[in-house]
Amino acid sequence: MASRRRIGWVVAPALAAIALLALACGSDADEPEAPEAAPEAAVVEEPARVDADEPADESEEQAAAQADPSPADEEPAQATEASAEADPAPPAPPAGDTFLPLDAAVTPFGEPILRDLGAPSHFGRGWRTNFDISLVEYGEILSGGVPRDGIPAIREPRFISIAEADELYVDGSPVLQFTLNGDARAYPLDILIWHEIVEDVVGGVPVAVTYCPLCNTAITFDRTIGGTTYDFGVSGVLRNSDLVMFDRQTESLWQQIGGVAIVGDMVGARLTVLPSTIAAWGDFKAQYPEGIVLSRETGYSRSYGRNPYVGYDDPDNVPFLFRGDIDPRLGAMERVVTLDLPDDAVAYPFALLAERGAVADVRDGRPIVVFWAPGARSALDQAGIAQSREVGATGVFERTVDGRALDFRPNPGDPATFLDEQTESVWNIFGAALSGPLAGAQLTPVVHTDHFWFAWAAFRPDTAVFEG
Repeated sequence: MASRRRIGWVVAPALAAIALLALACGSDADEPEAPEAAPEAAVVEEPARVDADEPADESEEQAAAQADPSPADEEPAQATEASAEADPAPPAPPAGDTFLPLDAAVTPFGEPILRDLGAPSHFGRGWRTNFDISLVEYGEILSGGVPRDGIPAIREPRFISIAEADELYVDGSPVLQFTLNGDARAYPLDILIWHEIVEDVVGGVPVAVTYCPLCNTAITFDRTIGGTTYDFGVSGVLRNSDLVMFDRQTESLWQQIGGVAIVGDMVGARLTVLPSTIAAWGDFKAQYPEGIVLSRETGYSRSYGRNPYVGYDDPDNVPFLFRGDIDPRLGAMERVVTLDLPDDAVAYPFALLAERGAVADVRDGRPIVVFWAPGARSALDQAGIAQSREVGATGVFERTVDGRALDFRPNPGDPATFLDEQTESVWNIFGAALSGPLAGAQLTPVVHTDHFWFAWAAFRPDTAVFEG
């Protein structure tokens, strides 16, 4: 119980500080910016507490949103004058305009559909979500302590050059790397940790770049379904501690892990996951010298560079607002890289990858390689992300080039790169051959995601743990 309360003391005030900042900033990104919370707000002695053993209800949500962990540095009066909703509500969806037929009993993926559940009592008041269609019981969905849009998505991102970003970041700073149609972009976790969703258009494709700090899960989605581009925000509720998004067109709820619409008119739909990965800033800038980087000029006042969840990824901690059983095969907060394949789900522990550097496997009949390279720092360790401990970065690729399967090992001359046994060519964490007979070749990326083990196992309890 002590450990659970310690996590509540850290995370609840962090979420409360984020909510206050959203309220203080108001609904218009062009308004004057409000004062930011002190970076130490997440580690005060006696903040409002949320205990993971007790059910969360609307009174807890209100208490968390009103908590002031650092009174000397905040102006609560400003917060009470602003709307909790960061964006105007879209028109209500037409009645009966659902993704699946009204009489559908299961989704195309075989998930049973629950109907006529009625509106939940502990969240969603005033929302126009169609609560009569769902994939989950509403008791599984918990208040995260902030209102809808209390953590504001970035909807009109700005970008800076590699040279400009290099003034802000150290080589180990973690970024989400995403490249599509030759358009390479980095989204620093020190920004994503405060916003969780960035709506962008990359390589001509509308995407949602998402990060859930409570699960350490970064996923990029194509946000177009059936010719309609959807806009997403942070709902303020969680399921299995994971971010639940909502779309502004139908106000359906979407689970980040899996990209599945779990409540509302869009039940039955899934977002397409696009290959992206958490990488070290130094590796990104070396691989993509012409790339661009998400700017801290977001229209919101935040302590970018600071971690509001100090110490959350301590291996001895327990996850926040997680009610499920912890799969005992690994520690709850152990980092894993995962594959979710049509007939297979597998998790590769970071600890094993760090020992080996490169792991060969065959999944779905495809020879693949999982790389691990040192350098990338945790976004959830120290108050200053640049001072946090190294956790490394991963990449997953098909390891066949010109019809030949390659075998890889760490490069003894440079632990951030790899050698293939067949040609001794040098490869980096992004699957690019830097030198040798295969210089210029690019391995085909395999969609993968980094998670804390508890989160992945909650959604895919049937997953295999790779032991080599």
